[in-house]
Amino acid sequence: MFGRKGESTPHARIDTLIGAGTQVEGNIRFAGGLRIDGVVKGNVEVAEGAAASMLVLSEQARVEGEVVVAHLVTNGTIVGRVAVTESLEMQARAKIVGDVEYSLIEMHQGAVVEGRLIHPVAELAELKPA
Repeated sequence: MFGRKGESTPHARIDTLIGAGTQVEGNIRFAGGLRIDGVVKGNVEVAEGAAASMLVLSEQARVEGEVVVAHLVTNGTIVGRVAVTESLEMQARAKIVGDVEYSLIEMHQGAVVEGRLIHPVAELAELKPA
């Protein structure tokens, strides 16, 4: 109702699940919603042309690679660069080892980022003369 026109919203459903005990080696491109309960050794990114994407990482999930999505809700571990174009929610047991580019971020008490937090709008404001 109060959002910007054309703004993508996260999917309410999960289209794909990588279950606990599953290990995937290689890059993943997806559209819609993806939930990871297992381990991914490779990059996880939204497919070309898929505007709204939602990645959910459970507490036991681990991604070793770059993550590029619109919406990310994590309670797991990511080792690699993270770029979130819309919203990032880091729950209490979330850990990211790498730089995080975000538009909107929510960090619960206990969440950890071992890297830089980069807000593109803030960077642009710093570059403009006063």
